[in-house]
Amino acid sequence: MAVAVAAVLVALVAPTALVGGGAVLTASSSSSGTAGTGTSSGTTGTGTSSGTTGTGTSSGTTGTGGPQTNASYWLVAKDGGVFAFGGLPFYGSMGGKPLNEPVVGITPAPHGSGYWEVASDGGIFAFHAPFYGSMGGQHLNKPIVGMATDPATGGYWMVASDGGIFSFDAPFFGSMGGQHLNSPIVGMAATPDGGGYWMVAADGGIFSFGDAIFQGSMGGQPLGSPIVGMAAAPNGGYWLAGGDGSVYSFGTPFEGSLGGDPLTYPIVSIAGTGVTSTGYWMTDANGAVSSFGDAGNFGSAPQHLNSPIVGIADGPGNGTVTNTTVPSGSFGYDVSNFQCGTTLPSGHTIGVVEATGWPKSAPNPCLTSEATWAGGGLQLYTFLADGSDSTNQPGCNGDPQCNFGFEAAQYAFQYVQDQGVNPDVTWWLDVEPANWSSDVSANAQVVTGALLELRGLGINTVGIYTSPLTWGNIVGDYQPPVPIWLAWYTGQPTSNCTTGFSYAADHGDNLPTGGILMTQYTDSASNTGVDGDYAC
Repeated sequence: MAVAVAAVLVALVAPTALVGGGAVLTASSSSSGTAGTGTSSGTTGTGTSSGTTGTGTSSGTTGTGGPQTNASYWLVAKDGGVFAFGGLPFYGSMGGKPLNEPVVGITPAPHGSGYWEVASDGGIFAFHAPFYGSMGGQHLNKPIVGMATDPATGGYWMVASDGGIFSFDAPFFGSMGGQHLNSPIVGMAATPDGGGYWMVAADGGIFSFGDAIFQGSMGGQPLGSPIVGMAAAPNGGYWLAGGDGSVYSFGTPFEGSLGGDPLTYPIVSIAGTGVTSTGYWMTDANGAVSSFGDAGNFGSAPQHLNSPIVGIADGPGNGTVTNTTVPSGSFGYDVSNFQCGTTLPSGHTIGVVEATGWPKSAPNPCLTSEATWAGGGLQLYTFLADGSDSTNQPGCNGDPQCNFGFEAAQYAFQYVQDQGVNPDVTWWLDVEPANWSSDVSANAQVVTGALLELRGLGINTVGIYTSPLTWGNIVGDYQPPVPIWLAWYTGQPTSNCTTGFSYAADHGDNLPTGGILMTQYTDSASNTGVDGDYAC
């Protein structure tokens, strides 16, 4: 390997605004990453890999490709399993294969033509992407914690927790290897032109190399939780993500965060939507994806994983929403207290069961038996309506309607748990006409509170049950990035899936933006007198 050139670290500039957790904080801080010219423990080279090009199988496989027009994403798990969303192709993974050390991240090949997985020992696993070398099998002073693609050469960099950079078919611009750090490095990102890169430490310190401009950092600032990663914006700015869901924006717009929200699983990674837009996604360790700005939400990992999620990467998909609950094309039914004591139909894959028939009350007395009937296709729903409560709940910022929705979801979840039924499945919030205030903003806050609590309880997929022409009358222009269970009694389920969203929009009703995952297409499937459902 050739010896690395000296590092060039751009001098610090005081930020004009540090944005995180939904708040704007004016400050003039400096970074725990200071200007310097260190040398690197990581050198340019071609190395050999403990992970080579392959086609593998994944603990999560999905995606069929097609016209690639929408910024979408892949998730990677610690065991190397890959999950593809938004119509991105699944090119293979290390899921189910032996690894010397766990996978710590994923990065897309140029133009999203494939991806690389990187392990903590520096092993690189290439899928539909060229293999340029790795540090697998070689001595490392500290473990690898991240990786970035060079958009100029198509090569890649790896970064270790001591700030050492390892370059493969990509120029070496410098590192922090061998220099004192107040906190370990946790990630890196490349500039849009490939002429430089940033690395970020757990305390929020930023270190800039090449043409990467230092836009500010959280070094020396109080954090609710350590920083876990960063993503580059197309305008030369960047976002930092904390484990508590806070986002800190420097040189680019702040699009929102989960800071202050209750989280069962920590945030582990953040990714931007690409080179032309300013949205971003975050994923938690259980694979629940949250989208912000113009980032589309195309689904989350299955609720139960073989191994925790460790990374997210963007790619050009076609916008297809991924159903990780039941296979697309599946049929089934939904039932409630109204079916108590009746013989329920058989031969179903989908089984949606009412948990509560009114906020904070009306528990379904037949929940246990109906959940048994639903079997492996169990999903749950809770009915929402207008209400308020003065008890402040996490993430609601004192809003009484948000508090009420939060408590309604909490009550439903707790009731399911108390009945010995598994609550860790897909949940739906039943939003129907009547029983709502004339204040659409207040109604939207009820829904927001319920979403906050169920996602905070660790539920990956929480969506909205509504019909094409009623949603807007209840909540106005509120469009949360969550999936839809569309009630539309056309008797044509596949058409509902493909035209429901546009039909609603054409009639002035803007539905939630997470796509239609399921449709209730009839109120008497196969003449059973039970609602019929179809997975899109």
